[in-house]
Amino acid sequence: MSRLRYCRECRRYTLQHACATCGAETVSPHPPRFSPEDRYGAYRRKLRKELMEEAGWSSG
Repeated sequence: MSRLRYCRECRRYTLQHACATCGAETVSPHPPRFSPEDRYGAYRRKLRKELMEEAGWSSG
């Protein structure tokens, strides 16, 4: 069964793993499932905070 995919380069949806328009790799447009036992949540939030500070965004 094919799943919907998204091309970040040309911002189009497709069912292929590579975009037919620009040839870029496609990704799943769906967010990961939520789990209250998220083992990697602290690392993900720390990385996001570091990236936002690097880009000049304030976190509050």
